[in-house]
Amino acid sequence: MKQQAIAYLRTSSATNTGADKTSGARQREAIERCADAHGFEIVAEYYDEAVSGAELIENRPGFKALLERIASNGVRTIIIEDPSRFARTMHASIFGEVLLKSLDVQVICANGEPLFEDEDDMRRAMSQIGMVFSELEKRKLVSRLKKGRDLRSEALGRRVEGGSRQYSEDALTRAKALYRADRKGNRRTLREISTALADEGYTAPSGKPYQANSVRQMLIKAGTYKPAKGR
Repeated sequence: MKQQAIAYLRTSSATNTGADKTSGARQREAIERCADAHGFEIVAEYYDEAVSGAELIENRPGFKALLERIASNGVRTIIIEDPSRFARTMHASIFGEVLLKSLDVQVICANGEPLFEDEDDMRRAMSQIGMVFSELEKRKLVSRLKKGRDLRSEALGRRVEGGSRQYSEDALTRAKALYRADRKGNRRTLREISTALADEGYTAPSGKPYQANSVRQMLIKAGTYKPAKGR
């Protein structure tokens, strides 16, 4: 199975864009050749047209969308034509490198060489400074993604619970009802309750089904949890 990767293209001047220009096509062809030669599957392409290479990557429309795509889908490889497509200044390069490394993302040039490799003393010092700012940007990115998931859940009629160990009254009521024994005295397991809650739209803040321990805490809070005999 091929490793998935995302293509990133950038042109710094409006004169390099348009149907009659070749910069974008040249970059795309180089990236495709690299992917074919090294066993990558290009699953998406992001193109910053008329964007300066001195601009921080998180401030570029295309790269910003790329970061959100990466943070949500697990792809951890970006392919570019050459280092100049990533950044034109040391400042943009260092801060971009630190941010991507914090997300465990690698950048590969079309010649197959990794973009981030050798570090001299100055670059290492600047990287340490950049780590502080990249951590702030990473937190903002995670926050934006969470807000996006919450909005999508609400649009689908799902309920999104907020914060660790915080559950809505509706979620507690449903968990209590699902835990109730049937006429033969049988009860659903904690995992079965978690699955049923998720089917009804009650999920953890991450959008995933509650862990069994979270369901247990719900039932304890509701005053209905009965530990299995022998425990």
